[in-house]
Amino acid sequence: MLKHSLMAAAVALFAAGCTMAPKYERPAAPVDQTFPTGGIYDKQPDGASSASPNASAQAKPAVDIGWRDFFADARLQQIVAIALKNNRDLRVSMLNVAAARSQYQITRAELLPTLDAVGSQTKSRTPRDLSLFNQTISNQYSVGVNASWEIDFFGRIQSLKDQALEQYFALAETRKAAEISLVSQVADQYLTMLSDDDQLTVTRNTLKTADESYRITKLQFDNGVGTELDVRQSEGIQQQAAANLQSQLRLRAQAENALVLLIGEPLPADLPPGLPLDSQNLLTDIPAGLPSDLLTRRPDIVSAEHSLLAANANIGAARAAFFPKISLTGSFGTLAPSLGTLFKPGSAAWSFAPQISIPIFEGGTNLANLDLAQIQKRIEIANYEKAIQTAFREVADGLAARGTYDEQIKALERYVKSQARGLELSDMRYRNGVDNYLSVLTAQTNLYTAQQLLITARLNRATNLVDLYRELGGGWVEHAGDQPRPSDAMPNYRDIGTPTAAVAPAASGTTVSSASTGPAKLVPVQHLMPAAKPQVDADGKAVGSAG
Repeated sequence: MLKHSLMAAAVALFAAGCTMAPKYERPAAPVDQTFPTGGIYDKQPDGASSASPNASAQAKPAVDIGWRDFFADARLQQIVAIALKNNRDLRVSMLNVAAARSQYQITRAELLPTLDAVGSQTKSRTPRDLSLFNQTISNQYSVGVNASWEIDFFGRIQSLKDQALEQYFALAETRKAAEISLVSQVADQYLTMLSDDDQLTVTRNTLKTADESYRITKLQFDNGVGTELDVRQSEGIQQQAAANLQSQLRLRAQAENALVLLIGEPLPADLPPGLPLDSQNLLTDIPAGLPSDLLTRRPDIVSAEHSLLAANANIGAARAAFFPKISLTGSFGTLAPSLGTLFKPGSAAWSFAPQISIPIFEGGTNLANLDLAQIQKRIEIANYEKAIQTAFREVADGLAARGTYDEQIKALERYVKSQARGLELSDMRYRNGVDNYLSVLTAQTNLYTAQQLLITARLNRATNLVDLYRELGGGWVEHAGDQPRPSDAMPNYRDIGTPTAAVAPAASGTTVSSASTGPAKLVPVQHLMPAAKPQVDADGKAVGSAG
């Protein structure tokens, strides 16, 4: 008898590990096998130019380059570190991962039997005419345990568990993408502030020159050697420069406000000195690799594939709904009419109630659910393919830009020099009476415009390098050579509401991963598996995970 019971239990456990989900096959990447080549794509940044410093990635892929190695500015490094700790959007992303982990644990628990301790009292009154021996009041006391278990023969619960696990993995990768994106957003906003500082310097210099020109032309007019037209033209340039200064001051303040929002606190007063925009010394030669590398480098693509795997598992649950559900319920304890006799010999009571439920008519609900699950999988396939196409386009755009900005900046530097020399010559011709003052004003405007174009190009070049670093998967590790953190690793920030016990590894050391045919897996998810009873320290705080 015992042998048969063990065999039945083994069959049940084996069946519980099976699912009716279709075999997963990764969709083919809908992009070329290589990034675009030829033309501007073959141009590499010139390390000998002022536009491109000599910093080199040393052929390391972006994922192996720490953001402290990519950013040479110590001030920017500290600002990024503050943002990673305080940014509220990142906190929400982390907490979404914790919520998905809890949802997975809830779904996984349905695979196991439930056991409850139950104690009850039932007291009732029966009319005297219907009672035996005139006993109108009756009492019944019971103490025992109740157990129930749905045997997952057809993998419905297993499929739901796999779906919840893949959704957890997807959100973990989304959190990783959010952190990588935050690093680049902070850097881009910081560089924008530096650009605004340069624009302010140029605008102040232009206003200073315009004030001096107006003073001279007004003095000449007052002495009868100048014309009112020269004065009014000079005054117009002066007022235009004053208006531009106010605009630049506004943009600078708004840029700092945007950076403060990203880092989650006001800029500290003790930040180290920073580097100017044209001396950021960003890495310019990060290898792009192949488009297939993006499948593991880009967390947004990995997240999209986990969502596809979740939809694939949901089909298994929808298919299993067509088959019977088998559940076992039972109880064991003592039953007595009074508390005093509850535990006396002969008071033992038990019940066992197996149940099988076979769907016969559901009004088309199961068919509609299966159709919906299959449609959702097609949607996730399209989302996965779109994520790959978007990543390919972003990297290709970054490579195209990287090959052109150096030459553009060189040309603009020569353009600024030519306009500065043109202003000198125009001023000399005016002072010698050869030309009118309009040529001087035109030269001043041209120089101001040329300087603005140069600053904008330097900003665009720097932000393109930062964005390309992100688009190739960089920004997850802090230093080169660091062991990459798992995507689901939660920092021990008490102010985001994450319990310390949730991040501690379980005593069993067991890991959880999705199907072997899926994408790159998250490694340390020991806290998803059952573990020993949680331990507490001297202060009563949890120090382990109960799974």
